[in-house]
Amino acid sequence: MTVSYQGRDYALVMFDLDDTLAPSKSPLPEEMAALLTRMLDTTLGCVISGGRFEQFQTQVVERLGTFAGAANLHMMPTCGTQYVRWSGTEFETVYAEYLSDDEKKRALDVLETGAKELGLWETDTWGPILEDRGSQITFSALGQSAPVDAKAAWDPGGAKKELLRAHAAERLPDLEVRSGGSTSVDVTRKGIDKAYGARKLMDILDLGIDDILFFGDRLDEGGNDRPVKDLGIESIAVHGWQDTYAKLSAIVDGTGRS
Repeated sequence: MTVSYQGRDYALVMFDLDDTLAPSKSPLPEEMAALLTRMLDTTLGCVISGGRFEQFQTQVVERLGTFAGAANLHMMPTCGTQYVRWSGTEFETVYAEYLSDDEKKRALDVLETGAKELGLWETDTWGPILEDRGSQITFSALGQSAPVDAKAAWDPGGAKKELLRAHAAERLPDLEVRSGGSTSVDVTRKGIDKAYGARKLMDILDLGIDDILFFGDRLDEGGNDRPVKDLGIESIAVHGWQDTYAKLSAIVDGTGRS
């Protein structure tokens, strides 16, 4: 139950979700769902993202449907503060590390106040700007359901998002404040990022760093996928789901080219 990439075998392939397996906040494309299902027939897979589990259900679970390799799929919403896997009859939450009511309130207050002070609070949005994801508070500048093109145009260089992240981090020193997706800032308990989720999964599945291959679209310095690479996990940089599809297809087909 391994895949080979550049002469090395990996027991588990881990993926970011938005802009890696699917367009942001969108369901897996049909081709990607079919390829992922085929991979999971023989290999362990994990999807890790800042989104809540409801987002995973819409984007991943409903697109995969019922398939033989469901037990090989591991899902880590909100960057690994939650862990969901197949019980044999349904996907069940193994653990969830929720923020306290006080932590949530302070995070929500700081993000809203900061966005307004910095001129980043938009009034024409697609859904709520602030979301309580249980184990994570998320600011999405254009709303939770903003279209991909609008999000890409809002802050192409990431400067606006970084202003708010730095503002909130200074005022929430006991919490982790990090850049999320293209227009989002996430707040979790201290020390939480995708490397945290990867370490938790390695402990649960008794895997080592060298057993995991990771695909992410934000492996740049400061990107929310970078902590996985910095942990020492072999990481493949991608630019959209089509790029992931091409590179993963080569690996699943056994050619190892990407």
